[in-house]
Amino acid sequence: MRITGIILAAGKGTRMKSELPKGLHRVCGIPMAALVGRAMMDAGLERPIVVVGHGGDLLIEALGPAYDYAWQHEQHGTGHAAMMATDALRASGANLVVIAPGDTPLLSAAVFEALVGHHIDSGAKATVATAVLADATGYGRIVRDDHGPTRIVEHKDATPTEREIKEVNAAIYVFDVPTLLEILPTLSNENEQHEYYLTDAIAAIRARGGKVEGLAFDDPDIMRGVNDRWQLAEAAKVLRQRVLKKHALNGVTIVDPDTTYIEPDVVIGTDSTLEPGTILEGNTTIGSRCHIGPNTKILDSTIGDGCVVLMSHLNGATMLSSSRCGPYANLRPGAVLGEQTKIGNFVEVKNAQLGARVAVSHLSYLGDGEVGDDTNIGAGTIFCNYDGFLKHRTVVGEGVFVGSNSTLVAPINIGDGSMIAAGSVVTKDVPADALAMGRARQEVKDGWVVEWRRRQQAEKDRRKS
Repeated sequence: MRITGIILAAGKGTRMKSELPKGLHRVCGIPMAALVGRAMMDAGLERPIVVVGHGGDLLIEALGPAYDYAWQHEQHGTGHAAMMATDALRASGANLVVIAPGDTPLLSAAVFEALVGHHIDSGAKATVATAVLADATGYGRIVRDDHGPTRIVEHKDATPTEREIKEVNAAIYVFDVPTLLEILPTLSNENEQHEYYLTDAIAAIRARGGKVEGLAFDDPDIMRGVNDRWQLAEAAKVLRQRVLKKHALNGVTIVDPDTTYIEPDVVIGTDSTLEPGTILEGNTTIGSRCHIGPNTKILDSTIGDGCVVLMSHLNGATMLSSSRCGPYANLRPGAVLGEQTKIGNFVEVKNAQLGARVAVSHLSYLGDGEVGDDTNIGAGTIFCNYDGFLKHRTVVGEGVFVGSNSTLVAPINIGDGSMIAAGSVVTKDVPADALAMGRARQEVKDGWVVEWRRRQQAEKDRRKS
């Protein structure tokens, strides 16, 4: 049996007060529509169809080729959105289709699996997810008889008696595809909003003698839609807590969950510790027995086992096992730290590969270069990689000692075992085991300061007179 999905993501989301389509607003770093799509695909659904409208090109670009797309250029309700997806639905060859809003970011694969499983086991033509709420204001009510749901009535169209019903529509459905394709053209927009409601398909199927099932879920978060920025923040908080809990149960120590932010795609090994203020984003992998934070941000980076990252910022960087950086280190894209390498305070590394046991303890910039094993880079060392037009590389060999406050002007090669005297400006290649000095000769003038101060004081006195 083939199962696909339809994600309704054509709305502008006026209350978001944004030019972005609502489904493109991010929850824990991922567009809401993509979170729904991921849950569908994790549940085994094939190539969900995303119905796009306002800002559709942006949504298609963000979600990419894993989905099929249908356009709803004018928004006339959920039923109309489903109608716009019928060509793609027919082309999919699916037997069943799951339909869900693109602004419900807390849906999980388990919800879709349970809903589809219940639908198949019951032999229904349609199954709707429901929840029982103490306060059902604003939600569509599930009207039942002894055989199951007979219809769904929107709150604004409900009678006072119907508004007393506590079971509400979660706006997530499973339909037999041939049945849905037959029902959609029959929907009417004769209602207060003059829209085509997908909910009316339930009554239409029952009227034709089809079986409709309602599956109630205990977790009301499955139906938590996002209509404004505050609801977006609330949904993000719930998802963030889910992610934190997953890592904690898998053996990660999270010192302060309230100040720790981890996006869903982050991987963390066991026995690692996250201090307060840690932010892990994108496709980041943290190994086992690492110590991260406090006040550290890591994006799209790979951290090996046993590493320490203290009060630093990493973006597109790699740290091999037992290396460390910080405090206040900045590892930019292409930075690679070898095993047991140490990057200290106020060091920036960009597009540079450092070997094993390298030490760059403080106040240095290493850009576009290579550093061999067991090399020491003194404080204040700068790789001068940019000449105003092009970037050039600095290559430092193994076992090199670079003295403090040295400037290496690329392109340049520093041979194995060589030494750079402190305060040098080095513009030529240095052979292996050589000493390079590139600084001005020091002069000492005895008594010069006494005379200088006398002249300065005399000038000061003259100006006062």
